[in-house]
Amino acid sequence: MNIVVDFDKCDSNAICMGVAPKYFEVKDDNFLYVLDEHPPEDVRSLIEDAVRQCPTGAISIEDD
Repeated sequence: MNIVVDFDKCDSNAICMGVAPKYFEVKDDNFLYVLDEHPPEDVRSLIEDAVRQCPTGAISIEDD
């Protein structure tokens, strides 16, 4: 699995960080960082929650 972020759509609102803080972080520069672009399959449902809750639809999952 590969986490993909469309940074043109991302508002850095940190909702994904609230859902999955081990995988997303909005730093002091107010930009979103993906901490692990290739998380293990056993956290897929967590990442899917972050995708669903993103208000701008900036996050998606691609299968490797």
